[in-house]
Amino acid sequence: MRWFWLSLLAIWLLFGCGKISTEPNLQIILADKPAKTLSAYGLMQKGGGGFTPVHSIHAYDLINSLFTDYAAKQRFVFVPKGGTAQYSNEDVLTFPVGSVLIKNFGYAPDMRVPDKDAYLVETRLLIHKKSGWVAYPYVWDAKQSEAAYAPVGKKVNVKTIAPNGESLDFIYAVPNVNQCKTCHQSGHDIIPIGPKPRNLNHKNQLQNWAELGILDPAVKNVAPVAKVFDPTFSLGQQARAYLDINCAHCHKADGSASNSGLWLNLEENTLVRLGINKHPTAAGRGAGGFIYVIEAGAPQTSILPYRMNSNEAGVAMPELGRSLAHKEGVELINAWIAQMPE
Repeated sequence: MRWFWLSLLAIWLLFGCGKISTEPNLQIILADKPAKTLSAYGLMQKGGGGFTPVHSIHAYDLINSLFTDYAAKQRFVFVPKGGTAQYSNEDVLTFPVGSVLIKNFGYAPDMRVPDKDAYLVETRLLIHKKSGWVAYPYVWDAKQSEAAYAPVGKKVNVKTIAPNGESLDFIYAVPNVNQCKTCHQSGHDIIPIGPKPRNLNHKNQLQNWAELGILDPAVKNVAPVAKVFDPTFSLGQQARAYLDINCAHCHKADGSASNSGLWLNLEENTLVRLGINKHPTAAGRGAGGFIYVIEAGAPQTSILPYRMNSNEAGVAMPELGRSLAHKEGVELINAWIAQMPE
């Protein structure tokens, strides 16, 4: 009978009195090639349908989120045991090797009730390997039981009702691997976009991360970014915060659109670099016949909102990551430009 009790003890240790103790698979996370399926990383529990994170994966959210065709998003972070994210001179936290940032994109038939009959379209992973960050897109199957690696991306038809009540029927574009790299480019490297201390600093989130042991316990007094579409902040504060999260990952000194001379990161204070009364570096149909990126006091003749409001290839901005124009975002930028002194 000894073998029976030893087996029982092993099962008890493995499952923790009936609770399965699972951990992400660092060997697969740090492998040179991406896993074929999302579940292979051990980031989620199998059998529940959709993405159910294991206990060492922590949910988080941002004050402001990049617009992606009105998709609902879920964010999770994994930091390997014994590692902690650190504050740095840069505006993005420095995560240790082996960390994974997970972002789910999904819809419901009616986005005014986003939790009813919700389903996932894709999951994007940002993995900090020994050689640097890499970005991998995964597309969910119809049963919501697994997501498969999609290096070339995928087109998915989505029918839903937007939060503003508008009926939408459009093609959602899952980005390919190279498109992921373009948006996350910082010089020659890839870095995360959203998890900046100023964009995480709400709901005691930084303090919670420190208590969980995944962030340097010496929590810094970081001023939170203005919340977009919150009237307690000025139009200027909201607009700059909107451009920072939606545009500045490309439009900054070391971004993929640095040669445009249009830098929209929150730290930028030079008016011409912000586009105000600035001529575009390259004229063409993307300019819509207008001569200034932002014509102070005149949103109707400004290139920036014109391109934001377009869905036409070669005109639309951002050029990746959306199939629809963000009407509320365009209205915000128009209102900001309109109140600028001429």
